Amino acid sequence: FFSHTPIEDIEAKNHQVTSIIDTEKGEIVFKVLMKSFQFEKALMQEHFNEKYVESDKFPNADFLKAAITDWNSKMLKENKPIDIKVEGELTIHGVTKKISEKGTLELKPDGKLTAKAQMQVRPEDYGIKIPAVVRGNIAEIVDVFIQATYNPLPAK
Repeated sequence: FFSHTPIEDIEAKNHQVTSIIDTEKGEIVFKVLMKSFQFEKALMQEHFNEKYVESDKFPNADFLKAAITDWNSKMLKENKPIDIKVEGELTIHGVTKKISEKGTLELKPDGKLTAKAQMQVRPEDYGIKIPAVVRGNIAEIVDVFIQATYNPLPAK
């Protein structure tokens, strides 16, 4: 994710994400381990986990009950990215909100599927309180960039 303010930019990456996509039904789920976000500065990571998202109390963020709207599996053609819209329930910090986001899917020649999306999250919408003393350091709306690669299931 990325937060930009005139005072500073804050960026964190997370490679410990579990996601499954059902290309027949157009359903998708994500589970993100919050403690796995890696920040440039250790203090930012500590504050993120202990003061903001409270990772011990709320260890995961989930995107569940999600489906690609107007899905048809025949839409997937090799090496041709398609625009999609996904609707589902995003849970962060124990708070669940319905969201709708745009993204792309692309079927690669090796059978892998790549998904990309960007969403904007307002921490306060999820009960994350930002103290006034650091409010200027953290954007009111945080950009979340998603890039996932899915391996096909082996044939039965």
